[in-house]
Amino acid sequence: MKVVILAGGYGTRLSEYTAVIPKPMIRIGDKPIIEHIMNIYSKYGLNDFYLALGYKAEIIKDYFYNYQILDSDFKVDLASGAVVPYQRHSPNWSVSLIDTGKDTMTGGRVLRLKKYINNETFLLTYGDAVSDIDINETIKFHKSHGRLVTVTGVRPTARFGELNISKTNQVTSFREKPQLEEGWINGGFFVIEPEFLDYISGDSTILEKEPLERAAKDSQLMAYLHQGYWQCVDTKRDKDMLDKLISEGSKIW
Repeated sequence: MKVVILAGGYGTRLSEYTAVIPKPMIRIGDKPIIEHIMNIYSKYGLNDFYLALGYKAEIIKDYFYNYQILDSDFKVDLASGAVVPYQRHSPNWSVSLIDTGKDTMTGGRVLRLKKYINNETFLLTYGDAVSDIDINETIKFHKSHGRLVTVTGVRPTARFGELNISKTNQVTSFREKPQLEEGWINGGFFVIEPEFLDYISGDSTILEKEPLERAAKDSQLMAYLHQGYWQCVDTKRDKDMLDKLISEGSKIW
């Protein structure tokens, strides 16, 4: 099954990094976040990736084109120019790097990959969130209901401490940045039937607007509810928190 990763946005909320590199290339520990995401899928034997590129596409292309050299010690034969890596890690991945347009919206990027999807069920996610989600379970759930789209619903960590307050203004409980207990948000990690592409009209289509809204109206959108860990990288604080987990040996995803 093919894995599509949206990796073309401007990432303006992280402009301190994205002025120089695209958001999926922001490093968490010693790897770009997009590589962490790919490892989530790879754990389940899903190794056929299609990266929908746009803003600063050349940086992502260069990273994967030179992956073996960047991830290894290597020897250079100065006479011939041959470069021989002393390989330390070589994931069994096929990575297709597709430029879907600098200003194309999320839905348009997916539509531009139609010829690569090849009329097959495919997986889709964003290039900025990690999770301990069980991908096999999302696929199993998707196959069980027979609709066009499964989206993963998640409960993110609250930005601020949570107060429960009585009618007399007494604080009855205090929790610092708990995981939300009410309401679900779109966590990505979609499973999609190719027929859903008919809901997307062109480059200007935002996936999360008309296509998914219409799929919901047509009873073609189901939610796989993930109660575990999920974290997107929207701010420097998010990045620092994930870096801290890695440095402490507490990586959850």
